[in-house]
Amino acid sequence: MFRGSSPAKIDDKGRLKIPTDFRRDIEERHGLDVFVTSLAGDSVMVYPLPVWEEIEERLRAVPSTDRAKVRFLARVNYYGQQARLDVQGRILIPQLLRESAGMNGDVVVTGQLDHLVIWNHERFLRLLEEEPLTDEDFRALTQYGI
Repeated sequence: MFRGSSPAKIDDKGRLKIPTDFRRDIEERHGLDVFVTSLAGDSVMVYPLPVWEEIEERLRAVPSTDRAKVRFLARVNYYGQQARLDVQGRILIPQLLRESAGMNGDVVVTGQLDHLVIWNHERFLRLLEEEPLTDEDFRALTQYGI
């Protein structure tokens, strides 16, 4: 289970060193392989490969002509790439995704229960400011007992 956040950096070669607590969870529960992708190109999502494969299995049940499935797969595959954590716990962020998400220098790695999301630090702070948690959000979450 991925929770919390950690500051990190993208190095000059486009690699992200996964923060220690997140790295340990990935390695111990899922192995070294991950799927790196995005839905909108504004952030990077890192799924342990077994978690991503579960999503693919659910997608397999959806007809190939389903427009939502086609659009979803177009985006995650355009931005996506399978990767493996190296011995130092680093992954390469694909160049296309680094450019679209502004992944250079300081980033923030956030836990999203079953995957990680990486944001350009400044962009993330702007997002938090521009999209505050609202009363409507709280009402929506109460439907799930939260």
